[in-house]
Amino acid sequence: MANERFLITSESVTEGHPDKLADQISDGVLDAILEQDPMGRVACETLVTTGLVVVAGEITTSCYVEIPALARSIVKEIGYTRAKYGFDGDTCAVITAIDEQSPDIAQGVDKALEIREKDMNDDEIDKVGAGDQGMMIGYACNECEEYLPLPIALAHRLARRLAKMRRDCVLPYLRPDGKTQVTLEYEGRKALRADTIVVSTQHHPEVEQKQIAADILEHVIRPVIPAALLDGKTRLLVNPTGRFVLGGPMADTGLTGRKIIVDTYGGVAPHGGGAFSGKDPTKVDRSAAYMARYAAKNIVAAELAEVCQIQVAYAIGVAHPVSIMVETFGTGVVDNATLTRFVREQFDFRPAAIIRDLELRKPQYRRLAAYGHMGRIDLDPLPRWECTDRAEALRKAAGR
Repeated sequence: MANERFLITSESVTEGHPDKLADQISDGVLDAILEQDPMGRVACETLVTTGLVVVAGEITTSCYVEIPALARSIVKEIGYTRAKYGFDGDTCAVITAIDEQSPDIAQGVDKALEIREKDMNDDEIDKVGAGDQGMMIGYACNECEEYLPLPIALAHRLARRLAKMRRDCVLPYLRPDGKTQVTLEYEGRKALRADTIVVSTQHHPEVEQKQIAADILEHVIRPVIPAALLDGKTRLLVNPTGRFVLGGPMADTGLTGRKIIVDTYGGVAPHGGGAFSGKDPTKVDRSAAYMARYAAKNIVAAELAEVCQIQVAYAIGVAHPVSIMVETFGTGVVDNATLTRFVREQFDFRPAAIIRDLELRKPQYRRLAAYGHMGRIDLDPLPRWECTDRAEALRKAAGR
């Protein structure tokens, strides 16, 4: 089966996509609260549609954030500044519906089961219970410098490049909404060629499709996709419907948490199901997914495996995970059980430890709300879960 050829496809979207607009507002609210109240509890959901932003959720904090003004500023910063773009940060309505976190949930987060069962346990790290049950996935591979599957890495690079061409006015007719998709042909674990590249971009109504296709090829696709992957059979599809004038919230309702595969590994790895944006780090949907990525990336960086996937699971109100599983798909230099033991020894998956080790009380989340939460080597400072500072310890544990 090593010689079998197959296709893998991943997509990305720009910051002007309505779902990503919603994610950025939710994470913008989170950042604004963490800046004033690092212990704030936030579960913030956003809906955007024609002329309307709705921000709802459960927030418990000692500070005050002017959410309507914040939402408008994010909408305008992304580029929706004129009604002709289909959405306008100055004139859209903003509705808020905020309540406090359920006390039934809060009691399990504030005082974990380990503390409630053992009154003499004074371990501060054990005091924070998981904010929900569920499973989270971390993944890394050595295909590219982002330690991501190459299709999702290239899709994100295309989306960022598309947005840059708009923001820098290189292609002034572009508008904020856009999507990219990359299909690569593989043999075994090696990407041989690009089978199909798709770029769909919102644009000024008077620009002809022929010009858009030529400009996107010159300024977006060729600067991003390695020439070695492009051949005479590669399909390059730019705005394949022929027209993309109506975009953003006016064309499609946006919701927080609806792009979870874009946020992670492009469909190559499974997903636990929980979204990230708008959630404070006591929600293990977010924090444990970051920690699992951190561990997986360090295993690959330590050259203990070419591919590493980690599943971790929690019970609500319990600090210690109920399970941790490492899978290397036959690429590990030691067996999966041994790597699982190394992960347990080198990485503390209790929520309070994750928050401490990955510095998750800091406002840093809106910058992650578009173009993926993993592999973000384009960001400065680098997210802590993208650091490979545990690789040497893992190598030593393996005797290498």
